[in-house]
Amino acid sequence: MTSGLQTSIDEAPAYETTLTMPYTLTTGRAAGTFLAELAQHRIVGSRSAGGKVVVPAQDYIDGEEAAELVVVPGTGTVTAWTRTASGALATIRLDGADTDLVHRVLGDTGGLANGARVKAVWSSEPDQGFLTLAGFELGDAPVADAVTPLDSTAEPISMLPYRLELDYRHAYGPYYGRMFDELAAHRRIVGVKCPSCQNVLVPPRGNCDACFVPTAQVVDVADTGILKAFSVIHLEFEGQTRTPPYVYAEITLDGSGTRLIHNVGGFDIDEAGELLHIGMPVRAVWKEGVPPRGALADIDYFEPILGEG
Repeated sequence: MTSGLQTSIDEAPAYETTLTMPYTLTTGRAAGTFLAELAQHRIVGSRSAGGKVVVPAQDYIDGEEAAELVVVPGTGTVTAWTRTASGALATIRLDGADTDLVHRVLGDTGGLANGARVKAVWSSEPDQGFLTLAGFELGDAPVADAVTPLDSTAEPISMLPYRLELDYRHAYGPYYGRMFDELAAHRRIVGVKCPSCQNVLVPPRGNCDACFVPTAQVVDVADTGILKAFSVIHLEFEGQTRTPPYVYAEITLDGSGTRLIHNVGGFDIDEAGELLHIGMPVRAVWKEGVPPRGALADIDYFEPILGEG
């Protein structure tokens, strides 16, 4: 390994991060009523004109508009189940329903089996959304046949804020690892050369995109290049690392045969349309005053080289 580098060819370093995606779910009348009625400790389903009952409530059943909303008993039978690191999950056929509801099985689950009887467990805390129905627990609950029309309804919950968070470890391997280490140790950009077409690939990877043959030779590439495409971003969206407006660009670094995604800056953004053009040369502006992270973000942006190209 080169002095200062941390990743050898036989190591598999990983990048740990969290992917976050907040969004707003539009529930619709039936699902919105189902969620609202949970606060009243009522489980709401839909009934078709032919008598089929589905839970949770849906606006359409088998392609036809549901005839009415109904209240379904909070007792049922386990039809399938599994255990996870977070506890037991089961599909539950509520009494009087024709479809299954997936939910948690709480408490002692030693007797959990297909055919086991369960009853609803309600949260002691209000406004928990779907988890107002905390789950189900095993118990000798008698079969209840009473599916009754929903005579009065709470105001449906029409909008449901939601946030998806996914924690993951991305094993970027020795090729990306070598590039990140070179950035951190030497502020140097490296790629790999294809032995067949001789293209230099940045970021480096194990196989050539065009020839599909294994790559091997690590080579330096310049921190200058040619602007191949760009767009001025004005919209804000989740996950942005820069505040709009800014220029998002594709750049082919000198000595490489692939495009690198980065930003172009160092000028009045209002002049981007007149100043920038495809084919103009650019160079990296490295961040100053902070330790390198070993990431492409160590390059603050690429600036146009005026008077050339």
